[in-house]
Amino acid sequence: MVKVSRDARRGVKYAVSARVTAFAVAGAVAAGSVLSTVPVFAQSFQFSNVVIEGNNRVDSGTILNYAEIPQGASISGGGLNDAYQRLVNSGLFETVSIEPQGGTLVISVEEWPVVNRISIEGNDRLDDEQLLPLIQSQSRRIYDPAQAEQDAATLTQAYEESGRLGARITPRIIDRGNDLVDLVFEVSEGGVVEIERVSFVGNSSFSDGRLRRVLDTKQAGPLRQLIQRDTFIGDRLEFDKQLLTDFYRSRGYVDFEILSVNSEFSRERNAFFVTFNVREGQSYEFGEVSATSSLPGIDAQDYLNVTRTRRGQTYSPSSVENDVARMERLAIRRGMTFVRATPQVTRNDRAQTLDINYELERGPRVFVERIDIEGNQTTLDRVIRREFDTVEGDPFNPRQIRASAERIRALGYFKNADVETREGSSPEQVIVDVDVEEQPTGNLSFGGSYSVDDGPGVAISFAERNFLGRGQSLRFQVATGTDSSNSVISFVEPYFLGRDLEAGINVFYRVAEEDDDDYNTEVLGFSPSLEFPIGENTRLGLNYRLSRDRLYNVSEDSSPILQAEEGTLISSSVGYSLSYDTRRTGLNPNAGVLLRFNQDFAGLGGDNKYVKTTATAIAQRLVMNEEVTLRATLEGGALHMIDGDSRVTDRFFLSGNDLRGFEGRGTGPRDLGTENQDALGGNFYTAARFEAEFPLGTPEEYGFSGGVFLDAGSVWGLDNTDGAEGEVDDGFALRSSIGVSLFWDTAIGPLQLNLAKPIKKEEYDEEQVFNLTIATQF
Repeated sequence: MVKVSRDARRGVKYAVSARVTAFAVAGAVAAGSVLSTVPVFAQSFQFSNVVIEGNNRVDSGTILNYAEIPQGASISGGGLNDAYQRLVNSGLFETVSIEPQGGTLVISVEEWPVVNRISIEGNDRLDDEQLLPLIQSQSRRIYDPAQAEQDAATLTQAYEESGRLGARITPRIIDRGNDLVDLVFEVSEGGVVEIERVSFVGNSSFSDGRLRRVLDTKQAGPLRQLIQRDTFIGDRLEFDKQLLTDFYRSRGYVDFEILSVNSEFSRERNAFFVTFNVREGQSYEFGEVSATSSLPGIDAQDYLNVTRTRRGQTYSPSSVENDVARMERLAIRRGMTFVRATPQVTRNDRAQTLDINYELERGPRVFVERIDIEGNQTTLDRVIRREFDTVEGDPFNPRQIRASAERIRALGYFKNADVETREGSSPEQVIVDVDVEEQPTGNLSFGGSYSVDDGPGVAISFAERNFLGRGQSLRFQVATGTDSSNSVISFVEPYFLGRDLEAGINVFYRVAEEDDDDYNTEVLGFSPSLEFPIGENTRLGLNYRLSRDRLYNVSEDSSPILQAEEGTLISSSVGYSLSYDTRRTGLNPNAGVLLRFNQDFAGLGGDNKYVKTTATAIAQRLVMNEEVTLRATLEGGALHMIDGDSRVTDRFFLSGNDLRGFEGRGTGPRDLGTENQDALGGNFYTAARFEAEFPLGTPEEYGFSGGVFLDAGSVWGLDNTDGAEGEVDDGFALRSSIGVSLFWDTAIGPLQLNLAKPIKKEEYDEEQVFNLTIATQF
């Protein structure tokens, strides 16, 4: 008899045993043989009938198909063992027994039970909604112990990624009768293993604090229960190493090297101490930048003219990569395919410079056969394909593929995005494989807000960055304060008509009670817009705005100017905006400039006719080994009425953030002859803000930094100066203030607390010494 069985439900594994049939044993004994010397596989069997026992759900024909035992033909003991293995590997049976009985083969099976329900018990930090989608075992399917063990390993890995290295997951089954079981994953979460300290050895050009801000891994701080980046995840250290290397290389440290990364477990086994051992080397600058070519029809000087790197600039690989891209784009525009710009670097250690020569040469004639996209369940293929400058049939350019991969990752739609290439149907063809893993792109938030100007409020917002998988953005927000409410619905299509043309529309409704209920304003309208690039760092936007502007409930004690403006007007305007931004594509990683110019022309229908112009210039630079941030902002605006007088809903005001030390609407033209001396706003304004931000010496994980600032500005000019008793002051009067700031990077956003002292003001100005805002990032 050949008989084998397994009981995996109890965790017991039985070895395969083989025994010769009774008549074979008797024959062997009669021949004087020893049983152990008789090879089982030498025995052959022949069956005229096969009997199957114990199967309830699995059809007998299916079992015969798995066994593959021929009827009427001879089969060895080894063949029976192979049949047994096939039945066991089918995953359908808990135990299998194969027993020859004369000319009949009896196959006895015990089927695995069916999973009735799957549950997770003992989990607290990760809820069922996070864990259940990771489980591959399914209810109403046959129980598979191997799959249950794999599911337990997957859940354990999820806990490790959240910093709980001590988590243990045990799969158990509960017999419910009638061949049904419940599959339960028992969870022992253990504690979070945090990173108590991140330190560096070998760094002299940059402090530990500056380098810690580069890493994605953070030290454990007071908000350790909310901030998940302070938990220890081994895989994240590899990403941190790349971030640290990119940081140094972009600042000219071409010899930078991470010698080792040590992760030491604390004695209490609840924290890690991570140490990066680095070798900085020296910072290099660009030396001579040149271009050469032996290709006919190519003037190297023309290609050199499109480069942006110059002698004396700090060396950066991204600057070289951008120059290569500019040269190759120029070749494509001139109809010259397969031209490659290969940078050749000559090192001058004495002068600490790197000479760059771009060799223009003919690359291999390889074409893109096709682009295959996998893993996107919600996001449409075209959303991913439009990030490629290359389409099927185009010449293959590895640099363009790498740039496309970075753009796909930058979308924020995917947890992982891998872009790889492989040979196509011929050596001259390449297939681009894109494998993505989607992540949630929407959020719904409820919260409170506080503004010194508007007081406490409630905010509700919904945002979806990948609406219906089309790459579109949809946002809905309602914010209410003590004296105001603001509702906005916005929709943006970033690739309108399949081009790099951003189309959007905003619908807005705002109500505000101004100047202690002296008057109310209400604005309802919508504004469609288009925006597109006209240069590497320059974009042009076009917009239209239609709104109903209402001024009502003007107090009898308010200025006659406001009383004359009371009522409802329709404003219809077209405008444009021109922006120049080097914050992400500039040659200097420590400096950036943002320039913006806007003009709106009202009078295309409606009641208002004016030209409104605003301009903003912002510059930022990191100094003192990037420990101190210097920032300067200059802005101004002018409102020119074509017909009639300007209105308070159209004029300019300075808020408490524009001119710290003063209340919102606390400066500017006023009717001094009225009891409440209303702020009237002005047709012109200007403001300048100069500030420095620096570390306070507190642990970086606390998120504190300090700052000092100097603000100056003014609002002036009215069309109608017929106030009460003729005492309207609308002249230019510069206001200024100085102060200190405390920046706090919290889990709810960056907070900025300002303490300001006006140093130049008018007697009627309204001061505001303390100001709390949500800081904006330049």
